Amino acid sequence: MAADKHSSWSYTEGLPEEDDTLLRARDRSHELGVTPVTPAVGAALTVLAAASKATTAVEVGAGAGVSGVCLLRGLGRNAVLTTIDSDVDHLRAAREAYMEAGIPSNRTRTISGRAADVLPRLTDAAYDLVFIDADKPGLPAYVEQATRLLKDGGILIVNDALDQDRVAEPAVREQSTNTLRQVGRMVRENDALVSALLPTGSGLLLAVKQRA
Repeated sequence: MAADKHSSWSYTEGLPEEDDTLLRARDRSHELGVTPVTPAVGAALTVLAAASKATTAVEVGAGAGVSGVCLLRGLGRNAVLTTIDSDVDHLRAAREAYMEAGIPSNRTRTISGRAADVLPRLTDAAYDLVFIDADKPGLPAYVEQATRLLKDGGILIVNDALDQDRVAEPAVREQSTNTLRQVGRMVRENDALVSALLPTGSGLLLAVKQRA
């Protein structure tokens, strides 16, 4: 059964076909030393963005624009994506990817700064979608801020929620793994959220903020 599950996971990960824009963005990711979302995660982001019908979205962690392009391709033509990253080279690469994808400049906003400083300055209940793919130590605070930022019915997405498959192993007590376990508990125990954990990529934690 384990072998069958692994085969299914591998098949799912290899199914999406990416165009030259995403492949070039992946190349730039590797040049910058950042790990982009997997093709299956990218495809899931596009579907989730489209299903959410979001008009306002926040991305914490630009990478080199792979995830941003995937989100923007699912968002409506008038939707705006705000991307936050403390590394100006990452933001520059992301803007290059957006441009190559043909995304109008008025549909993106890139903010250079630490997410811990930027997120508290964003408006309460003003966003339909928040995607987090950032430093592990900051995740609990980012998730707390994301819950505040989301409108009722808004969706939260956390990448690498299984910490490279370590979360499911009780014997693993690394700091990053414990942090992801903490984040999972935070989301599950929050009465304002309904959530699910998917094994796509290295784990996608999804939550929707319930309407009051």
